[in-house]
Amino acid sequence: QTQLAQSGGGSVQPGGSLTLSCVVSGRSFSSDAIGWFRQVPGKEREFLAAILWSDGRPEYSDSAEDRFTISRDNAKKTVYLHMSNLKPEDSADYYCAPYSFYHGSYILADSASWGQGTQVTVSS
Repeated sequence: QTQLAQSGGGSVQPGGSLTLSCVVSGRSFSSDAIGWFRQVPGKEREFLAAILWSDGRPEYSDSAEDRFTISRDNAKKTVYLHMSNLKPEDSADYYCAPYSFYHGSYILADSASWGQGTQVTVSS
């Protein structure tokens, strides 16, 4: 069974940076990409970024493009999300998850395959 294990996150002051990690383990993994999204209780899930395993091509949402960077280390089966110049509105629970890439769109996999989530709090 494939599992995603997250690390990183925590509390940071506005303007600070954090890097989240997502390690893929298990016997097999067939998704096209790994991505990150965040969720604030009571609000809709927000896609942030995804990266294709095949060629490392990244995709960003408008809200993430200027301050967030997604990268991957295929040998370590790890995907990173580096977040800089963090703002209080970036406070949320962050998840990594597998995505399919179909006709130019990223499709989120079933919740059973998501990482466990990590909380990011940005405050002074």
